[in-house]
Amino acid sequence: MSKPENNVRQDVCGSTSRQNTEAYVQILGTGMDTQETSPSVLLFFNNERFIFNAGELVLYLLVHRQQGLQRFCAEHKIKLSQVDHICLTRVCSETAGGLPGLLLTLAGIKNGSPESTEHVDIWGPPNLDLLVNAMKNFVPHATMVKAHIIPRSDNVMVHGNGAALASSLHAEELQAEGKFKAVSISAILLTPTDLLDGSHFSSNDTSIVYICNLHDIRGEFDPRKAKACGLKKGRKLGQLQNGISVKSDLLDIEVHPDDVIGPPIPGPIVLIVDCPTEPHAQELLSAQALNAYYSDSQSNSPETTKVVNCIIHLSPATVVSSPVYERWMRKFDSAQHIMARTTREHETTPILESSARIATRLHYLCPQLFPAPSLLSVQNDGVAAPNFKVQVEGSISKVCGISAENLLKFTLRPPRRLGLDRSSVQNQMTSSVFIKELLSEIPEIADAAKNMSTFWHKPKEDEAELFTRQDSEVMTGDPSLAGHAAPRCMKNVQRDDLEIVFLGTGSSIPSKYRNVSSIYFNLFSKGGLLLDCGEGTLAQLKRRYGINGADSAVRNLKCIWISHIHADHHAGLARILALRRDLLKGVPHEPMLVIGPEQVGEFLKDYKKLEDLDMLFLDCRSTTVAKWDDMEADSMNDESRDHTVLTSLSEDSSLLRCSKRMKPSTPVDDIKLLKRFKKVLSEAGLVRFISFPVVHCPEAFGIILESAERMNCGTVVPGWKVVYSGDTRPCSEVIEASLGATILIHEATFEDGLLEEAITRNHSTIKEAIEVGRSAGAYRIILTHFSQRYPKVPALDEVSIQRTCIAFDLMSVNLADLPVLPKLLPYLKLLFRTRELI
Repeated sequence: MSKPENNVRQDVCGSTSRQNTEAYVQILGTGMDTQETSPSVLLFFNNERFIFNAGELVLYLLVHRQQGLQRFCAEHKIKLSQVDHICLTRVCSETAGGLPGLLLTLAGIKNGSPESTEHVDIWGPPNLDLLVNAMKNFVPHATMVKAHIIPRSDNVMVHGNGAALASSLHAEELQAEGKFKAVSISAILLTPTDLLDGSHFSSNDTSIVYICNLHDIRGEFDPRKAKACGLKKGRKLGQLQNGISVKSDLLDIEVHPDDVIGPPIPGPIVLIVDCPTEPHAQELLSAQALNAYYSDSQSNSPETTKVVNCIIHLSPATVVSSPVYERWMRKFDSAQHIMARTTREHETTPILESSARIATRLHYLCPQLFPAPSLLSVQNDGVAAPNFKVQVEGSISKVCGISAENLLKFTLRPPRRLGLDRSSVQNQMTSSVFIKELLSEIPEIADAAKNMSTFWHKPKEDEAELFTRQDSEVMTGDPSLAGHAAPRCMKNVQRDDLEIVFLGTGSSIPSKYRNVSSIYFNLFSKGGLLLDCGEGTLAQLKRRYGINGADSAVRNLKCIWISHIHADHHAGLARILALRRDLLKGVPHEPMLVIGPEQVGEFLKDYKKLEDLDMLFLDCRSTTVAKWDDMEADSMNDESRDHTVLTSLSEDSSLLRCSKRMKPSTPVDDIKLLKRFKKVLSEAGLVRFISFPVVHCPEAFGIILESAERMNCGTVVPGWKVVYSGDTRPCSEVIEASLGATILIHEATFEDGLLEEAITRNHSTIKEAIEVGRSAGAYRIILTHFSQRYPKVPALDEVSIQRTCIAFDLMSVNLADLPVLPKLLPYLKLLFRTRELI
């Protein structure tokens, strides 16, 4: 018994297009920059814009390609404020990780404009509503988003052998008022048959194939035929061109449009195909709804076959190369196949050219703080774009299959330009090209790089001079006068103690200079921590450590701490958690501990209905100093419970009283959660992990991290102390938390001339951030979270420069390098002496 056709829903047709109308499909991201993220595609039809999938870094890619977001949109005719539809092939972190950032950017563009009352239509499978509900926590979806669910059929037929089969459904039109003017779009839902009995079905098992069909172009009007039909020049000719029959002026006949107008030019057809697994590919091969598009179908005649011009394959390379998928591809003899997730051999072009250029220049200047960026977007996995052979009229012909490139186009209209267009694809660039450019622009940078290298090769300074900080504080009584001598925690420090990697140092939205907020604490053998996790955090880890190294970092994460609910600080969280879940599948492990404010917990609770993230959530308020003091005091008074006194967190009955005040956002009992927290601290070698409130938005926090003491030649050496402010105005809470800090990482969103704007937005200026660190006597102040309008190194006075450093993306600060850190600033000013690097 043959399978019935898959579920099909079709969108309403619009008006007929003209031959000179521009239409194309363009690759916005190949998905290869993060390996796991699904690529995204833009379809442009007669001023209507459709984005298929919104994986992480779609917006990041846009703003990196030109001089900022607006210029990119103008250059490539991608007007974000006029994005009409976002169509998801699946709903998960792979395909929708960049959706929150994209929607928030659209909201910012539309705000205050005549288009501000419009919304974005999002189309997707049945679990789309779960994503939209989760995003309610931080995206103004009520005015921005209208979700359209493409449902799976609930009318399931059971075959005699017990197998479940989806019932056949006719095509049903889905209408979006005032839209779909130039194209009709059909959606075919693919769900592996063995899951349809409901026993193992998950909403994530459904994927969608989109069929995009431009409307036909009217045939050309033939004046000679009109004259032969007895028609005079005038209104009737216009009526015929509009499809209306008329009475002949000279003959006693009725003239129909077909009598004087040639046959229409069929509209081009594009398929967007996403088969995440081979069982989905088997469903694709069995989908009867696609029979009309197959050139080898016996039921089709040349006159009735709908010719597919282009197929964008979003399926993984392992699926694309499977026999089932190859068999399906052979059903098209003239389509251009674009493989969006297969690796190109000898890849040398960076995914984000601007970012790679900056990273290469920084590495040339100071390789100790800026490790070499990898221009290989991925490691070749041995699965390249396949060449398939098909039988065409007795001869062997190759299917034209190519690997996708960022911004590669396939032109659909005008008809004379039908085909591939590489005019927007960037030229191949390598590190040698970037360095050659640099030396040409700034010849003196070569000597600067040599000078910088000497900082790591000078003999050690006298110990008595290096470690006199405490004496300075005792003599003066003012910690702000200390900080020039190295603190005692750095005495004989090893390079495998702590390295802080700045994965994102910008604010609000990604730019070509800086990604949004994320900091990775590499504790080496003790694992790692993430402080904030903005969109693109995973990709940045891969650029810093390579694919395998980033996987190892994610696998060995101890916990993730989120400062507040703004999307630029947590939108990459689901992708990191999903990857860790997959990496540890089948391996005994503990769930990831995520610590954040209540709203982040609510988002994660809602998102977990969409896909399991294998995590536990702990409210930041349960890690404040007051809670620590309460729990330590209670543990001392309750030895009868387990006769154990814990110096940090106790497992005694006080936790029951304490946990009653915690928000109900954790999926397990509070005792287990706090035991997990205690274990995390022990494994990471930390004795303090304290969240403290800051002045930004409701439930915004900073964090204090302190490591355990260590022994050095029989002497007890204190542990390091690092404070991260999160987003905040300068406040006493940060100063108090930073007293005697080894490192203060403080936001510095605005330049000093924009104090009023900083106050309005509850951020800090550069001068204010430095003053906080100076007042607290922090040994080193590292500034981050810069407004994306400031790519240059800010001007700093001589006092500030002695303890301050400016963070850049992928900057890796080892604890042992802190003494030389401020010496970098003059050289960075030389590197960034012009406002634009490109």
